[in-house]
Amino acid sequence: MSHLHQRSLRAIGALLALASLGGCAYAPPQAWERGNLARPEMTMGGDPLDQRFVQHIYGSKENASGGYGVGGGGCGCN
Repeated sequence: MSHLHQRSLRAIGALLALASLGGCAYAPPQAWERGNLARPEMTMGGDPLDQRFVQHIYGSKENASGGYGVGGGGCGCN
């Protein structure tokens, strides 16, 4: 390879490295953005009481439970 070709490859590699580092910047949410992040629908798991209710209904319909809590029958006599 010629010296000019090696130099241009190094320059392109350096520019790509700098561009990828630019995407790693961390900017915390501003004060006006935190209100939206604190809303209940933004949580990862949702409302715990609602999840418990849905799991109870699912366990009753399927006449079995498991995989998410204590075992028991569909009659509700856990």
